[in-house]
Amino acid sequence: MGGNLRVAPVTWAIVAVTVAVSLLAQWTIGNVNAALYAGFVPGRASLGFAGDIPGLFPVILTPLSATLIHGGLLHLAMNMAMLVATGTLTERAIGGRGMVVLYLVGAYAAAAGQWLGDPSSPVPMVGASGAISAVIGASSLFYGRSRARAIGPVPAGAVHMLWLLAAWTVLNFAFAFILANAGVGIAVAAHIGGFVAGLALARPLLMWRWRGA
Repeated sequence: MGGNLRVAPVTWAIVAVTVAVSLLAQWTIGNVNAALYAGFVPGRASLGFAGDIPGLFPVILTPLSATLIHGGLLHLAMNMAMLVATGTLTERAIGGRGMVVLYLVGAYAAAAGQWLGDPSSPVPMVGASGAISAVIGASSLFYGRSRARAIGPVPAGAVHMLWLLAAWTVLNFAFAFILANAGVGIAVAAHIGGFVAGLALARPLLMWRWRGA
């Protein structure tokens, strides 16, 4: 762990802050209130929405505050395990600054995806999985093996990204279907939005890091 901490300090800092805030919110005001106060609510972000859901933060900040709130210990543990597994590798490639940009943009891209899915929804979105999806998207390009070939004018790199996006989308809908039977919902649109951001930012962030090296 010490080696990972040295090469991926931003990833571990995100984990530490997320765990601390999530546990504090759970033990003080509870998961439901935390979701209402700090979660991203699509309807709250829509022009003219006249909801009565209280908000602790300005709407523009809720895509970030939502990443710090989770639905329970299992939700938190799964997200942090995935962040450590993919974030440490990704941060090695794009550096600390790139990791910050990727995670923040991923959070907003996830919120945008959730909003596009249902702009009037009053249901709060919580959890870091949307932002983590951006990290997974970038990591899949950096470390995944591509066997894609060009299709007509579409280059092999673009075909590879489309295949990754298709696989991620199918996987998320499959998980959503399975978990729905257990009464658990997941933010599929947010995961897709974050993943798209990761695919789009992977190469620019890699070039940004090594141009400044």
